[in-house]
Amino acid sequence: MGSLGWYAVLLGLVVLERLAELVVSRHHASWALSRGAVEHGRGHYPWMVLLHTGLLVACLAEAWLLDRPFLPVLGWSMVVVVVAAQALRWWCIVTLGKRWNTRVIVVPGLPLVARGPYRLMRHPNYVAVVAEGVALPLVHGSWVTALVFTLLNAWLLTVRIRTEDRALEPLR
Repeated sequence: MGSLGWYAVLLGLVVLERLAELVVSRHHASWALSRGAVEHGRGHYPWMVLLHTGLLVACLAEAWLLDRPFLPVLGWSMVVVVVAAQALRWWCIVTLGKRWNTRVIVVPGLPLVARGPYRLMRHPNYVAVVAEGVALPLVHGSWVTALVFTLLNAWLLTVRIRTEDRALEPLR
């Protein structure tokens, strides 16, 4: 199997990870909503799903259609960043427990989480998202995808973080 085949396997593993996130998210959403939680920012969520799905498709499409080479020094260092981003993401998920969700769903009255990566910064999961959005395409030289995703994601994260901050303000 060539480098593009291995890249497709890596992307497939990321897809499986995303599906696992969705399963966890649905379980957590049910738990939160049964406790009177309120969802915020529904309007941006479909755009987030579209952007992240587009990232995964575009990574492979650009590498294949534009015959992007695998550059070992860049590629392997970006694999390390992708793995680190996944570790940070799951640290966030484990730390937030049932409060974690792919949507902005807040259970009233629960205190803010201030442990794990949240003791270091307010939005550590988005550090993982940004790192992965740059690194995953660059594993196989898909620099256009990395650039376009990063620009669109910057806009989307601005909306998302403002939404989360407003939703969490009563808990501060």
